[in-house]
Amino acid sequence: MIAARPRRSALYMPAANARAIEKARDLTCDVVILDLEDAVAPDAKEIARQQAVEAVKAGGFGRREVVIRVNGLDTPWGAEDLAAAAAACPDAILAPKVSSAADVAAYDAGLSGETRLWVMIETCASLFALESIAACGGTSRLDALVIGTNDLAKEMRCRLTVDRAPLVGPLSLSVAAARAHGLAILDGVHNGIADEAGLVRQCEQGAEFGFDGKTLIHPGQIEAANAAFSPAPGEVHWARIIVAAFDSPENAAKGVLRIEGRMVERLHLVEAQRLIAVADAIAAA
Repeated sequence: MIAARPRRSALYMPAANARAIEKARDLTCDVVILDLEDAVAPDAKEIARQQAVEAVKAGGFGRREVVIRVNGLDTPWGAEDLAAAAAACPDAILAPKVSSAADVAAYDAGLSGETRLWVMIETCASLFALESIAACGGTSRLDALVIGTNDLAKEMRCRLTVDRAPLVGPLSLSVAAARAHGLAILDGVHNGIADEAGLVRQCEQGAEFGFDGKTLIHPGQIEAANAAFSPAPGEVHWARIIVAAFDSPENAAKGVLRIEGRMVERLHLVEAQRLIAVADAIAAA
């Protein structure tokens, strides 16, 4: 089963901006992604790397997962980024533009300790390798997929609208690949910082697809993501009813129950247990 750690909101913070990193320690996001890649100009790459490493070592992020997004291994900064980030021991390293299982293996080889590997699905090639990429979760540190909608739309030459109609297939298939191999998966960013209504619609769409949460580019987007990807009170209540029913001694050997007029199978029990765990983790934060 996927771990119940909430990942409703994952905020990219440019690691070249020391004030932004400091601010991240007090935000209500579930994940802080210290970015060395897209958000950092070439002449600021080294200072960004240094500040990200120092921030991870200093700690102070509380319950938040701390992830470093490195530059690709095919860039002038990638190898040094991976070595420095791995030595700092964040919760995870986020690898960009992963297009094959071989790419996953290359980043995985550079990690040690408890640090996990997250990879970006943001190339056309990655869409045709989703199965082999996600399957690496069973043989490597791979823990999560992260959709890069901007890069994907650029490669596809499609229009990146709020409803993301051209990307419905890739988004759905990516979620299915993640679930098939027990991985977490985060939705891509919404570019309209001032478009609150569009952000809410995209967060709701992502939750409907089955994403665990959404990557964000501004602190003002956190509240909408946390709301959309938090279990609804009614869902949690029903989940507790399901768990209690199956926990009853007379139902110990049963695979299917009738609960309040609904047919409930043990597969629903597993999802109910996961949902309760997520809700409890959110409540305890």
